Amino acid sequence: MPEEDYLTKEKFTELTKELEHLKTIKRKEVAEALEYAKTLGDLSENQEYQEARDSQAILEDRILRLEGILKSAKIVSAQSSSTVSVGSVINLEKVSDKTKKSYTMVGSEEADASNGKISIKSPLGMAAMGKGKGETFSFSSPAGQMSYKILDIN
Repeated sequence: MPEEDYLTKEKFTELTKELEHLKTIKRKEVAEALEYAKTLGDLSENQEYQEARDSQAILEDRILRLEGILKSAKIVSAQSSSTVSVGSVINLEKVSDKTKKSYTMVGSEEADASNGKISIKSPLGMAAMGKGKGETFSFSSPAGQMSYKILDIN
């Protein structure tokens, strides 16, 4: 059974547009590059042909990945909840130094820590899931054991 990918409506739309672009425009560009490279002579020693084939493989891989993600996607929206779930915006306080941070809990495909979007499959995300306001949780990270307190859930 395929694993569900949690996506916001915006990310689902973005990935759908990317897939359409790859299937229509990019595939045509790669096919044209392959045809041109074939005209350059011996294929076994033709670097342009090898690069075009590599580009085609990467393109087809991405298309398959996007199709799989979109097929198994579960659309989520931010919802008010008393516990941390996909789509929640959580305000945390690091227990050790009292620094405060805010994160949006998202699926793996949308994760972007530099923009405050944490995957529910990350160590922090897994530890926070299901916790409530006021609860403290800990998890292991490359920097060692981390502890956070949930200040608010939106």
